[in-house]
Amino acid sequence: MRLALTAGGTGGHIFPALSVLEAVREQQGDSLDVHFFGPDNRGERGMVEPRGIAFTAIPSTGIRGRSPLQVLGGGLRLLRGIAMAVRHLRAYRPDVVFSTGGYASFPCSVAARVLRKPLVVYLPDVKPGWAVRAEQRLATRLATTTDAALAYLPAKKTTVTGYPVRPEFFSMSKASAREDLGIAQHARVLLVAGASQGSRSINGVVLAALRALLQRATVIHVTGNAGIDEARAARDALEPALRERYVVDAFRNDLPKAMVAADLAIMRAGASVIGELPAAKLPALLVPGTFAGGHQRDNALWLADQGAAEVIEEAQMDVLGPRAMALLDNDERLRAMADAAGSLARPDAAAAIARMLREVAR
Repeated sequence: MRLALTAGGTGGHIFPALSVLEAVREQQGDSLDVHFFGPDNRGERGMVEPRGIAFTAIPSTGIRGRSPLQVLGGGLRLLRGIAMAVRHLRAYRPDVVFSTGGYASFPCSVAARVLRKPLVVYLPDVKPGWAVRAEQRLATRLATTTDAALAYLPAKKTTVTGYPVRPEFFSMSKASAREDLGIAQHARVLLVAGASQGSRSINGVVLAALRALLQRATVIHVTGNAGIDEARAARDALEPALRERYVVDAFRNDLPKAMVAADLAIMRAGASVIGELPAAKLPALLVPGTFAGGHQRDNALWLADQGAAEVIEEAQMDVLGPRAMALLDNDERLRAMADAAGSLARPDAAAAIARMLREVAR
């Protein structure tokens, strides 16, 4: 079986593709050949090639909310990407193409239709963006994370599978995660992570409330590259007792472990939170970004409606610190949110999508 993966832009689109790939490998065995097609302007190649996956760069771009000249340039770039995707997919001859949405996947999804190759599209978010709205018309089958997304997708060819998280979420306990990270079992732990690019506004609020937060919890702060220097300076200014409780990194490869170890998270609401917060049984304060069509707000509200999260709007950032401290002091509320999050977990999501890919490929 030859499998073409297409995704890019953020970890919320790339990690599901890689999780599904691992499930296909488990089901298919040694007879699987895989190739990744996507842009290479946000570190995609570095996420894919170390896993032994062949990578071909296909240019793409978003065109939402830009000037007419930028829209024209973006359209020409998409056309160039589609032409390249047709050429490379024709040479690769995949049995099935798997797209996880986002503008990065669009050229290869169109190429799959041009070449009459089966296309499976996965929507990670609650509400589809422009790429998935277009790709649903091209797709042989669709998969999605939540029942709420069915309002936007063709019911006859859509299956609700859940979000295919990385398998390490289900291979550790809170106790083992804390032991590996060197965190005391009895400690309260707050995780702050502003997605793969970090979040300047979240970082600023956390640093402003840092001493008060550290008096309540160990804080694991994933800042992104732009925020790391300021956070390290804040850590250096702390007295030793508090400094030991403030763990700062620009990026963490072991983020699943940190999520399982934590009692509360402060995060953006990209696609990955819909699957990873439930998998980690992690309550969260979610600050949805207002970019990319505002899809993060739908993700955040869905988790909040299930009782697993609370939503703090960007315009209300001044309440984020006090609300985090109130939750850290409220064991009963954290337990209820953790139970609600855990009830949403779908450990079989990757395997379900893998079976769909194999069925379509046949």
